[in-house]
Amino acid sequence: MSLRKKAIKGGFWVLVQQFGSRGIGFVVSILLARLLVPEEYGLIAMLSIFMAISSSIMDGGLLDSLIRTDNPSDEEYSTVFFFNLIMSIVMYSIIYLIAPLIADFYKEDILIILVRYYALILVINAFTFIQKTRLTKIMDFKTQTIVELPSIVISATVGIVMAYQGYGVWCLVVMALVQAVASSIQLWYRSRWKPLMVFDKKLFYHHFNYGYKLTLSGILNAVFSNAYNIIIGKYFSAVQLGFYNRADSLKQFPVSNISGVLNRVTFPLFAEIKNDNVRLKSVYKKLMKLVVFIIAPLLLFMSALGEPTFRFLFTDKWLPAVPYFQILCFNGILEPVHSYNMNILTVKGRSDLYLKLQIVKKTFILIVVAISFSFGIYGLLYGSVFLSFLFFVINSHFAGKFISYSAWEQTKDLIPILLTALVCAGVIFISDFYIKNYISYDIVRIIIGGIIGSLLYLLIALKLKMDSLTELMNIIKRK
Repeated sequence: MSLRKKAIKGGFWVLVQQFGSRGIGFVVSILLARLLVPEEYGLIAMLSIFMAISSSIMDGGLLDSLIRTDNPSDEEYSTVFFFNLIMSIVMYSIIYLIAPLIADFYKEDILIILVRYYALILVINAFTFIQKTRLTKIMDFKTQTIVELPSIVISATVGIVMAYQGYGVWCLVVMALVQAVASSIQLWYRSRWKPLMVFDKKLFYHHFNYGYKLTLSGILNAVFSNAYNIIIGKYFSAVQLGFYNRADSLKQFPVSNISGVLNRVTFPLFAEIKNDNVRLKSVYKKLMKLVVFIIAPLLLFMSALGEPTFRFLFTDKWLPAVPYFQILCFNGILEPVHSYNMNILTVKGRSDLYLKLQIVKKTFILIVVAISFSFGIYGLLYGSVFLSFLFFVINSHFAGKFISYSAWEQTKDLIPILLTALVCAGVIFISDFYIKNYISYDIVRIIIGGIIGSLLYLLIALKLKMDSLTELMNIIKRK
């Protein structure tokens, strides 16, 4: 099978998986948000940094090293498997012991028992890291889809039943644990891979020497990507953190679904053509423009229709999250592009440069957060938008050197798309301002605004002859 066909086939199954699992998850989140209160979501958000750091340490960058390695052996897979398993037990033990400190930091006593149960996910997931890595390596996303969809259905059923019975925040904890267990059982059965009783020190050090820089980068990412959860949870309240978490989750829905489809395909795809810079640039350019062509209008249109969207989906109690959401939508536009640029560095074996850039970017985060914190939550959110565009410049500059695709060239390719999406979102916002005086049904406002924006966006794209629209239509025709 050709690389193009393999990528399209892989992308199709990732699409099914993303929209299937995320779609079910989205519906479940709507039901749960109507049954739970913002504070309960805030409590889970307080734990995210500890889970993220632990996952980064367990991974050790070794999984990426396996993906970029040509024909890794069973000994290599087994060695990394046992490393991940041991590290998961170590990290769980640490979290178990420091649980009282976590609760004291946030002034929430319930976090002691919550984190001790929630962190069991680390150990459960450690049993399936290699299975997922092997399937990703061969771009077998069909099997991963077949595994994930039943897992999320089972966990969603459990979560909804518990929420209706009044278990509150515990339904979120149990739901996550059930999904991890269901996924683990199926992956062991379907992947047909079992570890050898082998731990080869030489092979471990080979992958560790490449991966430890990615580990450090992952830890930095975990800390700073959760910085807002920490600050809002510590200095504001669990309720406000719940509003922020709900706004960020809704923003992430289109980002994680659409860009996630391409993100999961791009790394193994880039790894296969890492030595052909001309081809790598061509593939990267098409992917970057295509994902922004889809993501930008979706996020900006959702931002323009934030109020009716939140009231329709989550009820009036979540309306304070609308301003957060509208700002965060601008933050998410370039998020997938950041991943693509960093993937270029990774497949080129420049994990050292990857780490250095992470340190530089985290320094900027510290500066911006320190300045914006005095302006409250809104200052922090606007600061995150500024950082997103700054990081695009930094990432594209250094990654672009490897494929002769400079930051300025990337910017010029994206500006027409971004301006078109912004203009159409403005039209939606103005139209809805007048429509709401005559129509009180939120769903009708959302549909009318979406149709107006979408038609205008497509007309402008056709008029400007955007090649991303042509590429999208070709993909749709092939499938």
